[in-house]
Amino acid sequence: HSQLKPPFLGLIVSGGHTELQIFHSYGKYTSLGKTRDDAAGEAFDKVANMLDLPFPGGPSIDRLSSKGDPRAVNFPRAWLPGTLDFSFSGLKTSVLNYLANTPRKERASIPDICASFQDAVVDVLVKKTLEAAQHHKLRSIVVGGGVAANKRLRKQFQEISKDIDVKVYLPDLNFCTDNAAMIAAAGYYKLKCRPRGAKKQKPLTVNANLLVQSWA
Repeated sequence: HSQLKPPFLGLIVSGGHTELQIFHSYGKYTSLGKTRDDAAGEAFDKVANMLDLPFPGGPSIDRLSSKGDPRAVNFPRAWLPGTLDFSFSGLKTSVLNYLANTPRKERASIPDICASFQDAVVDVLVKKTLEAAQHHKLRSIVVGGGVAANKRLRKQFQEISKDIDVKVYLPDLNFCTDNAAMIAAAGYYKLKCRPRGAKKQKPLTVNANLLVQSWA
């Protein structure tokens, strides 16, 4: 985005990553916190599997959550006081225990369970990100990764950021996934930031049959 200038705070939230990084410039970052166990997207997938919902779990839970009550089940938030780290393993276990220990007739509906779980994830992601931005006096936040497509997450960032004068940049939905353009851009800047005097990268060759050959 042409208005976005470093330094800014980045929240990378996906099936494999949940971390906060200060972006100073291309190739120069400061890690503030990360997940100590499951990534947020991984937790979505595992909870969706518990509920017999289609994979990937994020879109399935997001879709059903719009029909549910986020206050129906009081799932825990792992705040990890004094750090900017995340933890979603306990939340995942809490959902598992709820399903195992609550008779089916007494359980909340699937949409209610989805909404309650999703709210527990989003609540921590948004509040810890804004806490990091305020503590480090950063007025711009960039969110990336598959979970950035989550409607609740997007809405929470847009609403809360208005109250503390922080601009949140959310990617278009079609960029909230692994894609060739993203990988190419990452490779370009990694190459561009290569230290002076570093050895040149050897020419790369493509072998479409390499994986098949390795199995033979």
